Amino acid sequence: MTSSSHHAPPPSGDRFASLTPLLMPRSVAVIGASSDPTRIGGRPIAYMLRQGFDGLLMPVNPNRQEVQGLPAWPSVEALPQAPDTAIIAVPAAQVLDTLSALGRKGTRSALVFSSGFSEVGGEGEALQQRIVAEAKRWNLRLLGPNTAGVFNANIGYYGSFASGLERGFPLPGRVGIASQSGAYAAHMLGLARARGLGTPIMASTGNEGDITLGDAIGWLVQSPDIDVVVAYAESVREPEGFIAALEAAHRARKPVILQKVGRSALGKRAALSHTASLAGDDNVFDALLGDYAVVRANSSAELLNLAYTATRRIYPVSNSLGMVTISGGAGIIVSDAAEELGLPMPPMPEPAQVALKEKLSFCSPINPVDFTAHVLNDLALAGYFTTRLIEDGGYRSVLAFFSQAGTVPSIAPRLLAELTAVKRAHPDRLFVISLIGDATQNQPYEDEGFVLFEDPTQAVAAIHAMGRLGDAFARPLPVREAQPPIDLPAGRLSEAQAKALLAEFDIAGVEERVLDDAEAAVAFATQVGWPVVMKIASADIAHKSDIGGVLLGVASPEAVREGFATLLERARLHAPAAKVDGVLVARQVQGAVECFMGIQHDPLFGPFAVFGLGGIFVEVLKDVTLRRCPFGEAEALAMIRSVRGAPLLFGARGRPPVDVQALARMLARLSEFAWRAGPGLASVDINPVLALPEGQGAFAADAVIETCEVHHAP
Repeated sequence: MTSSSHHAPPPSGDRFASLTPLLMPRSVAVIGASSDPTRIGGRPIAYMLRQGFDGLLMPVNPNRQEVQGLPAWPSVEALPQAPDTAIIAVPAAQVLDTLSALGRKGTRSALVFSSGFSEVGGEGEALQQRIVAEAKRWNLRLLGPNTAGVFNANIGYYGSFASGLERGFPLPGRVGIASQSGAYAAHMLGLARARGLGTPIMASTGNEGDITLGDAIGWLVQSPDIDVVVAYAESVREPEGFIAALEAAHRARKPVILQKVGRSALGKRAALSHTASLAGDDNVFDALLGDYAVVRANSSAELLNLAYTATRRIYPVSNSLGMVTISGGAGIIVSDAAEELGLPMPPMPEPAQVALKEKLSFCSPINPVDFTAHVLNDLALAGYFTTRLIEDGGYRSVLAFFSQAGTVPSIAPRLLAELTAVKRAHPDRLFVISLIGDATQNQPYEDEGFVLFEDPTQAVAAIHAMGRLGDAFARPLPVREAQPPIDLPAGRLSEAQAKALLAEFDIAGVEERVLDDAEAAVAFATQVGWPVVMKIASADIAHKSDIGGVLLGVASPEAVREGFATLLERARLHAPAAKVDGVLVARQVQGAVECFMGIQHDPLFGPFAVFGLGGIFVEVLKDVTLRRCPFGEAEALAMIRSVRGAPLLFGARGRPPVDVQALARMLARLSEFAWRAGPGLASVDINPVLALPEGQGAFAADAVIETCEVHHAP
């Protein structure tokens, strides 16, 4: 077993360093220690004895003088020294007293296997609150309760009762596991072992009474023994720690591969706000991750694929894929997969294509470059073509498809030599080979640092993900500084109030006025020019168009008078309890493209901005993009470009381009407004935003702002 002296702890002095006694202990007490190596209180001891834990192991059992060959102690008070960490495997009712004794002893951390706490509700919830308070009283970091524990195979430490460890211990490697589910953490360990992936350090956080998933991720990314973190999440209980962990991962240039389950919607909130229904919890979570070097996996298989590829620590910026193949069919499969993911596969330059044809007249030199099975007769061509792919094509990632030919004894050694020479000459390129072989046949390729996949489609997905990580690492971390807050009026604002408030942030509306007299409406319409829009003015009627409360193309004084009466009658008929301020009359903007902007305040992560094109794009296709507030105009422009309907804004099919810069300014200002408004702002809908042709601006045609009461902690 490797000595712990070779595995330095993470830097001290930050929020995650307090987990070091838990994850790199020099002394461990097991409270409720069992002589039976298959019981929960016996497994950690058996595992550590088997794997040679090189610290002090102290079983505590009042009924035994020895446990599994080790001297046992009758109580925490009787221990010869304060352990760095304690494993608590006693009934729930005894945990509080055990923690008190450990605190008095000077123990710095503990993990609680015991269940019967918040996961059962009622008295269990109250008991958990008491044990967490007791741990805080002694400045003792607590993992769990209801945790399957931790392990650090680098020092032979197993604070876990996972039965799967009987099947085999973690392989050497540099992938860390953080999981809210202990059973799923053990599942990931088993899958990783079968895949040959080394996962020496694991923490499962259980009920997260104190230590959270974010704490575990943060410690792992700061550990010099870990390069990649895989994480399983069901929820985020402490957002500040989770975000701090993602920031730490970014600074350490270590990716987090995350499997987040539970794709719920915002429920009753969505019924109140159009923005909320478009956002949804899961989309908000994805938008949060978009600021950091995190890739979200949709399955355990994908989680392992991405973690395995990331162990090569090559994250191409502005990624592009070049492929050499012995199979034209495989080339088509890869091209389809790349296009679906948005991974560029540009063609080889024309002069390079000519040179490749001169070398092998019947090759397909474009990209994928198909040198056919003929290359197996002249393996020097494999090295030549792959070199040209990198040096002439400039691709950041390379995929070579050789299937079973890559591992047969008559070919494999010479092919490996050719490809290795190319790889060593270009160490900054991500080099992936698709081949079929057993572990022994694949090992020489693994030893040279190639990424291996049987399935070329999975290879493309992994290559694409590494590029996303590279782009994320290249971006600076977002800076969210405190700003002077805004005082918001309570409740739902009228349209006119909402627009006036937004106008203070340079979010311009069209020229308009709320009037309580038909003749005044005629005079104003004549002043601003025909045609005009007329709407019921009432904060109590959020969706005016649902009751016929919006009239478009009103083009004469007679039509204004008639429309005025019609709108008031519809309000009386369909919303008799609503307070009506009058009728809003506005200049009708011509020749604009309708867009949508909104704000949704997430209870965990704060305000997020939503952008999309109006009409069918937002209502039916849900073609929207989200970003956490605040952000600047460059980020707003990137959001606008990212929606599928964006070509309509940039002049598709002969249309004039709209004033995209004005849209970006408005979106950035809206994000600042939301950031400064804080938790008192529930949501904003600006629908439609009218984007005029380039240079003519963008205007808020309608706006709904909802505020909410903020409850401050006592």
